[in-house]
Amino acid sequence: MRDFPLQYRSALGGRQIPTRRGVTLRVLPEGCVLQILGKASDGDISAAIRAALGSQAHAVRFVAPGQWFVVGDRPLSTADLSEVAATLAPFGDVVEQSHGRVRIEIVGENATAVLAKGTAVDLSLTAFPIGYATSTLVGHINAHLTRTGADAFEVLVLRSFAESLWEQLEAMSAEFS
Repeated sequence: MRDFPLQYRSALGGRQIPTRRGVTLRVLPEGCVLQILGKASDGDISAAIRAALGSQAHAVRFVAPGQWFVVGDRPLSTADLSEVAATLAPFGDVVEQSHGRVRIEIVGENATAVLAKGTAVDLSLTAFPIGYATSTLVGHINAHLTRTGADAFEVLVLRSFAESLWEQLEAMSAEFS
């Protein structure tokens, strides 16, 4: 029996960034996505998670009561992952999700209008402020949406749906060509 080594392939590798007026789609680096599964009774411990991560360049995203995503552009080595898991152990279990999730950024003055075509979430800045995150549908695809700036969003999606979501976002932004 032949041994075939595993080869890494980017989920959205080679995708061209469409040129649109006031909206840009970008594939974010497939760095690090960790899911923290804590106790629902702990309340919002995202500040404690941020403090535990220290100076590491990671963002904490609320998912649901007792659940958070920790995302970053740099992949974690096995040693780094073990250290982060040990540091975060008082807050909950760490589940490495980097292999199964893809991050897409949508930015520009028309980003909100594009996303509003595919989700029922009120994306106004007052209802969905910077740093706010929620799980929602974008079209028919389940995604995790975070506002990262006044006109910037990060969409976290399961790897197997990344191409479909990218195509939907391209279609939803077509009016701004």
